[in-house]
Amino acid sequence: MNTQEKKLEAFARLLKIMDELREQCPWDRKQTFLSLRNLTIEETYELADALLENDLKGIREEVGDILLHMVFYAKIGSETGDFDIADALNGICDKLIARHPHIYGDIKVSGEEEVKRNWEQLKLKEGKKSLLEGVPASLPAMVKAYRMQEKTKQVGFEWENAEQVWEKVEEEIGELRENIAGNAPKEDIEEEFGDVLFSLVNYARFIGVDPETALERVNKKFKSRFEYIEKNAPRPLAEMTLAEMDVLWNEAKKRGKNG
Repeated sequence: MNTQEKKLEAFARLLKIMDELREQCPWDRKQTFLSLRNLTIEETYELADALLENDLKGIREEVGDILLHMVFYAKIGSETGDFDIADALNGICDKLIARHPHIYGDIKVSGEEEVKRNWEQLKLKEGKKSLLEGVPASLPAMVKAYRMQEKTKQVGFEWENAEQVWEKVEEEIGELRENIAGNAPKEDIEEEFGDVLFSLVNYARFIGVDPETALERVNKKFKSRFEYIEKNAPRPLAEMTLAEMDVLWNEAKKRGKNG
């Protein structure tokens, strides 16, 4: 049996198990599209965590978990007669072929950026009314900002260089400081703070940094250092001064740098 046959056999095994669970397991029988939604979101974040940690064993496991969910949705769809797994798979295959004319047609491209521009233009031809229509409303705000900026870039709505973007960051910070100093309404300060974050996301994009990943790495670093303080504190933290806690923080920082 070749590699391709092994993959198809494994997928067929999952489909068979899904059929059996849906028929025989009380929990699986009662699931609906909506009841699975939060579980799917949780599995997606577990995959995101494994990717951030470069946990190859974890990535493999989470890919399997997400595949199970996709098969589950397709199984429910087949029961209502709306679609089945073959419809879903053929749909994505057709979409990939249509959106890669440089592979399956006679279009020539100069590189990755042109591929992305063509992709967005093809989506508009398929009936999308806006470049931003495909950005999910429920995406985390920072990821959403990054994706919107990436998409509008494809039609030339973009700064020319990183220096211009940084000037925009400084401008937005100045406006935020002015609003705070002037005791502006909370809603105005919130809007200006949002402008600062949005411009920082844009700057991150220009310097090749994924802002969501960067922030999550800092979250993990902060968590690790604070847990070191908790573990090594000579007495309850509420009874310690900030200076005393800062000594432990710097110890944790030094330990982290030394591996």
